[in-house]
Amino acid sequence: MRKLQANRTLLIGAAAALVLLGGGGLFLALNSSDAPPAAEGEAAQAEEEGQAEGEGAEAPAGVVPLTADQIRAAGIGVVSVGGGGGSETRLAGRVEPMVDARAAVAASVGGRVERVLVAPGQSVRAGQALATLVSGDAATFRADADAAAAQAEAARQAYQRDRNLADQGVVARQEVEASRAQSLSAEAAARAARARAAAAGSPNASGRLSVASPISGVITSVQVGPGGFVPQGGVVAEVTNPARIELVFNAPPALAVQVRAGSRMKATGPNGEFDAVVTGVAPGAGADSGATIIRARPVGASLPPAGSAVTGAIVTGEPTTGGLTVPSEAVQTIEGATVVFVQVQGGFRAVPVLAGRQAGGRTEILRGLEGGERIAAANAFLLKAELAKGEAEHGH
Repeated sequence: MRKLQANRTLLIGAAAALVLLGGGGLFLALNSSDAPPAAEGEAAQAEEEGQAEGEGAEAPAGVVPLTADQIRAAGIGVVSVGGGGGSETRLAGRVEPMVDARAAVAASVGGRVERVLVAPGQSVRAGQALATLVSGDAATFRADADAAAAQAEAARQAYQRDRNLADQGVVARQEVEASRAQSLSAEAAARAARARAAAAGSPNASGRLSVASPISGVITSVQVGPGGFVPQGGVVAEVTNPARIELVFNAPPALAVQVRAGSRMKATGPNGEFDAVVTGVAPGAGADSGATIIRARPVGASLPPAGSAVTGAIVTGEPTTGGLTVPSEAVQTIEGATVVFVQVQGGFRAVPVLAGRQAGGRTEILRGLEGGERIAAANAFLLKAELAKGEAEHGH
């Protein structure tokens, strides 16, 4: 019908052209620019007919047609086929506080507890005072520091006077050198006295000082009360930072030479599976068994509370020579056949493969891929469902 209409239009146009030609050649010459639009109309009509025929064409078997926008909208991740292999070792572990996550804050000098400034459960910051002590030893340290500072100042002034007198020729040069040595010695003694006072908590002249927390965290216990006496080294309070926790795994001794800091691993806890990275490997650190201790921290996830049990999986062993691996989620099963979806022009094609071992969330591909392909990984199951849907519609 469309072709008949087109022929009819062309005949009408030809007839009109003959009339114009018969009426005068000048009019036809002036309107010769009308011919190209007619040709363009015919080309557009032919293109429209070609598109209509293309819409009726079916995708090749095993191919899921998708545009780039549809791939993004479906959340399908496209990755390159990688190399690798190895075996997976599973480990048992737990969540523990880091070494610097706990502090037993002790008194640097013995003294009477004047005030307790915190209580269990209270949050504190690093450098915050936990208690105030009054100490006779601390008062002595402060007095020694003040006396040493005064002696250093007197020695410095004596040296300055001798230098002036030596410039006038009144004092011999040997006396100036002796004064200088005494000044340097007094300054050294003053620095040592100040350091002892600082180590004692920087007390004032009355021997009053504050015991401060070295870390930020939460007070877990307070060991002293107002009016009590705390000896030198006695614990005043305990502080824990609940955010400073890590994964600790017990591993066989042989694993110490196969795992290193920076190795990736999968961990599973009460909140599910998450990625982790190894931060340290300590051979023979197990107190009783001599097992290797592996420490790790999570990547992009929060850890469960300290004391929670966790399991870990880490890939060890030498990679398979020339082997290829893909994310395990990229491997799909269609009618009993194992396939991966390889990206092709205009979509994805299901390619049969022979799968091997699985380790660390990846699967070996023993046959079927060459290594340069890009495949669907995340949400690859959507392609499987779309392919099955297309085949069902084709069957009807």
